[in-house]
Amino acid sequence: MRHGINFKLDAGIMSFRNYLLLLTENNALYFRWYFNSVAIALIQTVVSVVLSAGVGYALAVYNFKGRNLVFFLVLIVMMVPVEILLLPLYKIAIGLNIYNTYAGIILPYAVSAYAVFFFRQYATGLPKEFIDAARIDSCGEFRIFVQIMFPLMKPAVGAMTILQAMGSWNAFVWPMIVTGDRLKMTLPVGLSTMITPYGNNYDMLMPGAVLAVIPIAIIFIMKQSAFIDGMTIGGVKG
Repeated sequence: MRHGINFKLDAGIMSFRNYLLLLTENNALYFRWYFNSVAIALIQTVVSVVLSAGVGYALAVYNFKGRNLVFFLVLIVMMVPVEILLLPLYKIAIGLNIYNTYAGIILPYAVSAYAVFFFRQYATGLPKEFIDAARIDSCGEFRIFVQIMFPLMKPAVGAMTILQAMGSWNAFVWPMIVTGDRLKMTLPVGLSTMITPYGNNYDMLMPGAVLAVIPIAIIFIMKQSAFIDGMTIGGVKG
């Protein structure tokens, strides 16, 4: 199957040898890609969920000048195809000297317009009496968000954690554009290098794709109840 796309299962020759080759060939580069994807997905998910929750909460709770304009811009960004943003993002990455760095992969998607919209819709339905009571007790606005309102957004946080983690883990186009060093590649980009004009190494590509499913499956199993609650409540509020 190495030099073609024909696929035929043969129990007589099936073995785990290709997994061993995947983990040992090319100076164990697969482990490096795996580590890069785990680290980037973890950082990007945490940063995106926290920042998006903060922005969504602010848009839902505070009545400041320009709030409607900011929310309108969020809706505009949601409607713009990602492909249109790639060239401007690439020029910005070059200008900021973050090309071929982990920061170059993470920063452009540190805040998600969809997540901001989702958190804003969710926070709109939260009881404002808690905020008023906390203010009477002399709590600052940051403390109110961190200690009181953010925990109330747990279902929305659970749902967004899974969606953001999946999006970051499976991201391909932008990480491919912004990285040129094989040591900095994420797992999807690294696996794509096994497909070349001189032959497609499906022997190692397929076990590599199978192992790539494991982290997302673990996250979904851990957060599935919060994901279902968050999507259900968010859908009703939306």
